Amino acid sequence: MDVKITLSFDESVIKKAKKYAENNNISLSRLTEFLLRKVTSSSYQQLEDLPIADWVNVVAEGEVEYHTRPKKNKDLKDEYFKNKK
Repeated sequence: MDVKITLSFDESVIKKAKKYAENNNISLSRLTEFLLRKVTSSSYQQLEDLPIADWVNVVAEGEVEYHTRPKKNKDLKDEYFKNKK
């Protein structure tokens, strides 16, 4: 079952991603789903652990920037005790 979501990206990234998807005969939605499926099917602990494929350089420009939300105190406490084991 498909579920709709709203995402925000830099306009130039979207233009390049749409062009990439079109050249590979896939919709931008399916391309995004494919990438999310790959990321969530593996055991990546942090964004920095993700392998960056060559095609990312096609749709991205400049240095990679990860925008993450700060962890909440409960998350930090849970992570601390998890790592103590």
